[in-house]
Amino acid sequence: MRHELRPLFDRVVIKELDPDRVRRSGLLVPPGNDEPPPQHGIVLSVGPGLDWWEQVGIKMPVGPGDHVVFPASAGAWVEVDEERLLVCRVGELLGILELAPERPAA
Repeated sequence: MRHELRPLFDRVVIKELDPDRVRRSGLLVPPGNDEPPPQHGIVLSVGPGLDWWEQVGIKMPVGPGDHVVFPASAGAWVEVDEERLLVCRVGELLGILELAPERPAA
């Protein structure tokens, strides 16, 4: 039987994507730098938000399937069915990665 982690309140469950240590320039960023780079992941599930959010019209800003960036210090790592997942508050996320429209050449 497979388990699914359902977050509470303003928390999200994220599956981390492999960190990309090769930059566009071809520079390889070695592991073990003083400050780890922000990590990327896919949101698997989101909580309902805090109880007072609905009264002021606030909705969860991320949803399942969003590609998000978070700092290495965010949340807590848990293991569910041998899968390592991050559970953190939505406010700890740094942003959502989206495809930007192509800019015309200047």
